[in-house]
Amino acid sequence: MREAQSKPPKSLWAALADPSFVLPLREFVREHVIPAGDAIDRNDVYPTELVKRLAKQGFSTITLPAQYGGGERDFSCAVALFEEVAVGSAAVGVSLLTNFQAQTIIRLFGDESLKQRYLNAFCNGLLSSYALTEFAHGSDIRSLDTKARREGDEWVITGEKHFITSGSGAEFFVILAETPVGVSVFAVPRNTPELTIYEGPNSETFGLRNGPHMNLRLDGVRVPLDHLIGTEGKGVRQAVTTLNYSRTLAAAISIGIARAAFEGAYARVAERVAFDQKVLEFQGIQWYLAEMLSDIDAARLLVYHAAKSLDTDDDIDRYGSEAKLKAGEMATRVASLAVQICGAYGTMVNAPFGRYLRDAKTYEIAGGSSEILKNTIGKYLLRRAGS
Repeated sequence: MREAQSKPPKSLWAALADPSFVLPLREFVREHVIPAGDAIDRNDVYPTELVKRLAKQGFSTITLPAQYGGGERDFSCAVALFEEVAVGSAAVGVSLLTNFQAQTIIRLFGDESLKQRYLNAFCNGLLSSYALTEFAHGSDIRSLDTKARREGDEWVITGEKHFITSGSGAEFFVILAETPVGVSVFAVPRNTPELTIYEGPNSETFGLRNGPHMNLRLDGVRVPLDHLIGTEGKGVRQAVTTLNYSRTLAAAISIGIARAAFEGAYARVAERVAFDQKVLEFQGIQWYLAEMLSDIDAARLLVYHAAKSLDTDDDIDRYGSEAKLKAGEMATRVASLAVQICGAYGTMVNAPFGRYLRDAKTYEIAGGSSEILKNTIGKYLLRRAGS
């Protein structure tokens, strides 16, 4: 296990974001996240304490405006955050991502009263989940069985959500429901009466294990009128816009997974002796590592370009989808090579390489599968052809 926590020379991963931000973050990850990574995965638990600590350090709200207690940093710092945290634990990264999704949709579309009430709470460690999926519809959010209607000064929501990431630890949910004029988005605190959270029969995944994916039952849940996020009937557009933001950060998580796999394999072969020489001295091993290093660096550059597009609001659907597509595929390839390089040790349950491979493969599907991402890029090309 110690080999996987060893670090390559610092010059191998030059910070592409502000070093004054990245270096303290790396220290936090080294001291707190890496030691917990295997246990979080093994026990499939939401890392509440770590996420709360990251919030207290100001890491989990770095892109929020200062008026809501955020760090008001650009998105290069955001992708650095998710990459570095995922080096220690992709599950912690995913837990941060669902918080970011809730922050983003409220920041972009919510009423000022909603922003004041909840965005400041994220700075104090509010934990959230993005509840879109339904049993009968999966990723298709254009038509939903969950319904909402207005009664006086409240919205009344009835329905059920399935397979919700971060649902076991969330204190707050962003929920999609269909109103008479179309799909809409609502903010729903966990302690709202008539909201039931339970573990369904297909709640566990083999990767990105930050707690069981919970089901939510809403049996006439009532929320104030201002808990409608954005415009009634515009929920699909708002949800997709939020996903376009979060896919760039999901891509950064894949970079972190690949880095962890590379660093663990690199440290292992740099120390291990076989046939009277260091394993790293074999040309075949060097070639594997050269491919891995080149692929990680190439994907990181694409992720940082996507981050810049978030700052400038420039074709974020294109660049976010490209970044997640390439980073996800790359991470699975790198994690698989790391197992190969480490031989029998790479396949051992008490080594971390199986976790890296499971996390990497899961993120080729979660948060927008490769096929969905290709469709998004295809729609971008069609739009450009018609302009």
